[in-house]
Amino acid sequence: MATPSGRSVLFVCLGNICRSPIAEAVFRKMATDNGAVDKWRIDSAATSTYEIGNPPDHRGQACMKRHGVSMRHIARQVTKDDFMTFDHILCMDESNLRDLNKKASSVKNSKAKIELLGSYDPEKQLIIQDPYYVSVHTCTQQDQPQSLVFLLPNAQSKWQKAQK
Repeated sequence: MATPSGRSVLFVCLGNICRSPIAEAVFRKMATDNGAVDKWRIDSAATSTYEIGNPPDHRGQACMKRHGVSMRHIARQVTKDDFMTFDHILCMDESNLRDLNKKASSVKNSKAKIELLGSYDPEKQLIIQDPYYVSVHTCTQQDQPQSLVFLLPNAQSKWQKAQK
């Protein structure tokens, strides 16, 4: 269920073991560090069923641990209820966006605004590439998408304007 102030966000990628749980964890840490975590409902999910029940990819977990970001998530698929209870669903690429828009069209009371997470990136890097298939994964501060850095402070004002 969305928070009364309308601050709920669901991050979505294909399998919910790489990009979306990282986005969820980083956003939760940023909200916590800014004293706003209790004002947000934050979660992540998959468009596919490939990884349901699995923890985040070990490389992503190791990267987040090195940055002091805790990750506690079990992969799940987006549900019809998500479209009715989340205010914002932010996905990683165009394939996710197509899948989500298709699923949302079958939900009678869908209220979620579906966008690319990259739309919050000041450099407009719209697509967040899937790191799953990269054989050598190095963990740097750049692994945290700029869109997340700008999402928290800009989300409240942007989303409040959209609700008017």
